[in-house]
Amino acid sequence: MAQAVAYGGVEAGAKPLFSERYTRWALVLLMFVYTSNFIDRTILATLGQPIKVDLKISDASLGLLQGFAFAIFYTVLGIPIARLAERRSRVTILSVCLVVWSGMTALCGVAQSFLQLLLFRFGVGVGEAGCSPAAHSLIADYFPSARRSSALAVYSFGIPLGGMIGAVAGGWIAEHMSWRVAFFIVGAPGLVLALIARLVLREPPRGHSEIAGPAGETAPTPSLIAVAKRLFGAPSFRHMTAGVTLVSFAGYGVGGFAQPYFIRQFHLGLAEVGLVFGVITGVSTGLGTLLGGFVTDWAGRRDRRWYSLVPGIGFLIATPFYVAAYLAPSWQLAALCLVLPGVFSYTYLGPTFGVMHNLVEPRMRATATALLFFVLNFIALGGGPFFTGLMSDILAQHAFTAAGLGQFLSVCLGGVAPKGSPAALHALCLATSAHATRWAILATYAFGVWGALHYFLGAIRIRQDLAAAEARAAA
Repeated sequence: MAQAVAYGGVEAGAKPLFSERYTRWALVLLMFVYTSNFIDRTILATLGQPIKVDLKISDASLGLLQGFAFAIFYTVLGIPIARLAERRSRVTILSVCLVVWSGMTALCGVAQSFLQLLLFRFGVGVGEAGCSPAAHSLIADYFPSARRSSALAVYSFGIPLGGMIGAVAGGWIAEHMSWRVAFFIVGAPGLVLALIARLVLREPPRGHSEIAGPAGETAPTPSLIAVAKRLFGAPSFRHMTAGVTLVSFAGYGVGGFAQPYFIRQFHLGLAEVGLVFGVITGVSTGLGTLLGGFVTDWAGRRDRRWYSLVPGIGFLIATPFYVAAYLAPSWQLAALCLVLPGVFSYTYLGPTFGVMHNLVEPRMRATATALLFFVLNFIALGGGPFFTGLMSDILAQHAFTAAGLGQFLSVCLGGVAPKGSPAALHALCLATSAHATRWAILATYAFGVWGALHYFLGAIRIRQDLAAAEARAAA
């Protein structure tokens, strides 16, 4: 006899509150919200080189703008906003946050100094703090457990899509207008999207997609400590958390300096390098993000260890291609080497988030997302770009010290020689900067390999941990 399904306390066999068509369209809209989120979060990766030259800052300062300046408020405020999302309208919270981060992104275009840009980046982080906790909770109520990895992979497709749009549009606008205009143009559409989200998205009952059990809408909201114990009390998920954090540390760190490296090493223009990375991001990492969710949902029905094994295997396969790309003698060969690894390395998003939501109860999901993102983004997003930038500065200074040329950051302001300097000094500054960036990027990738090993360790206990969560839900 087939098992009946109850949605958030609705009688078994009753018609679902939302049609299949509606939930798919809602998921697509949430994906576009996340696309806006990621464009505004990572646009500095595309605009980094002209900002560095214009504001005369170091790579470490550029990494700080991309990392801790954004991550500190993004991670800390994510938890109280998530707690609010467990009790109040997630749609309203998401829409308000979208207005805030889009407006602050546009304001980045008026910054006249490092400090002003730093403050506006704080504001972007404040707005974006409420995005994923609310969106993840909505998706978990729209889709049942067996389809959550796939649904969250579609939502996470906003990452490569946002990266593609930000790289192509940001690069073209910065080259033909200015980096300031680029901030205005990429920030404005989010204000319109916020209105659409508020009018179109409908708030589902808590636990709407659960297999028969207590209605999430009437269940009490667990404490923050209870959610943390449930989530990180599972040994498998502790390893998956370490895995996603370390792999993302490598991804954010390298992503913040990949485009500046191509400009410094191969002397490409902003529009050209934006197009190259836009295509790579959109096709390669986009395919990997979607495959990670759908493949692990398919394989996980046979053996749940695949939810942890697929991400680990994927990053290990990708690593040699990444190394080859940043040792390549031409930009064409480097770009070609970057196409394939994204398909494998970005398989981790859907399965990691899917396992997280399957471990907790409906009233825990926004908070669980915020807790995971606190760990993930404070370390990975906050530290990754800063680590790579700092390593680049250290390696550049080491090269100048060995050659007896003095202080790199003083001689090469913003990474380039001052106007009117001899041609030899211009060439030396660029060559030193490119060499230092290459090896800083390769050093950062080591964190991803470390993260892959944690995914393998997570596979040891994942079946028992998920079975225990299902037993608690059925009790």
